[in-house]
Amino acid sequence: MPLTRRTLLSTAAATALAAALSPTATAARRRPGSTAQSIRHIPLQGAVNVRDLGGYLTYTGGRVRHGLVYRADALSKLTDADLATLATLGLGRAVDFRIPLEVQYDGADRLPAGTAAVSRPITDNGLYGRLLAAIGSRDPVRQEEMLGNGRAAAFMHEVYRSFVTSADNRAAFGATLRDLSRPGTAPYLYHCTSGKDRTGWTSYLLLTAVGVPEQSAVSDYLASNTFRAAHDAKVREGLKQAGLMQNPDLIIPLQEVREEYLNTALTEARSQYGSLYRYLTTGLALDLSTLGSLHDRLVT
Repeated sequence: MPLTRRTLLSTAAATALAAALSPTATAARRRPGSTAQSIRHIPLQGAVNVRDLGGYLTYTGGRVRHGLVYRADALSKLTDADLATLATLGLGRAVDFRIPLEVQYDGADRLPAGTAAVSRPITDNGLYGRLLAAIGSRDPVRQEEMLGNGRAAAFMHEVYRSFVTSADNRAAFGATLRDLSRPGTAPYLYHCTSGKDRTGWTSYLLLTAVGVPEQSAVSDYLASNTFRAAHDAKVREGLKQAGLMQNPDLIIPLQEVREEYLNTALTEARSQYGSLYRYLTTGLALDLSTLGSLHDRLVT
C-alpha cells in the first residue's frame, strides 16, 4: 500500500505518542536541571488562568502553534475590557466543562461577539456541591469532618479517577480533542470553573497526544498553582473575614493542582486500558487518523 499523506500523518502521531509515553519520557519529568518553557498567559480582570497552549516543543522537533488553542477558568466575570482582549484572539467557540450547578452559582460565560458557546459538562464528582455545603454550613466541626485529615485531597483523587472511569467524561474529553483535530477549525477555548482539573487533564492529554514531552505537559498542568495563587489566597481570606470558615486552609487541597492527582488519573488509565495511548484510542475513541490530524493541525 502506498504511503499517503494521511498514512504519514498517522505515523507521525504514533511516533510522537510512543516517544511521549515511553518509560524514558516519564522519568525525564523528574530529572533535575530541566527548564520549563515560557507560558503565554492572557492577563484579564475577570479570570486568572487563561493561557495559550502553544509554544511547547515536541519530541519530533516541532512546536505547538500559538493562537489555536486556549485553556481557561470560568469566563462569567469578564469585564468589557476582557471581552475586547478576547475578541482579538478570533475565538470560534468556547467549550464550557462546568456542570449546571456551577453555572447556576457562577453565571453563564461572557463571550465576545462571534464566539459560539458550547456546553459540554464533565462531572466534578460532586466537588462543587461538597465545597458549597462545607462553606455554607459555617460549622467548623462539620467543615473539619468533610475536608480535614486528608479528606479533601482524597476527594480530589476520586475526581481524577472519574476522568477515566466515567463513560460520559470520556465522551466529553474525546469530543473536545476531536473538535481540535478538524482542519480549518477557528481558534478554540475550553474551560471549567478554576481551569485546573478538567481543563488541566484535557490540556495534558492534548499536549501528550501531539508529542510534547512529559515534563513540559506536567509543567503546564502545575502552572495553574502559579496563576491562581493570589486569587485563591484572597478567597480563603474572604471566607475567614466573612466568618464562613475558621480554618479556610482546609480548602487548599481543593484549590490546588498536585502531581499526585494527575498520577491518579494516569494510573487509572493504565490500569483500565494498559497505557495512556490505549486510553486515548479506545477510551476516548480517537483513531490514528484523528490523532494524525491533531498533530498536523497543531504542530509546526
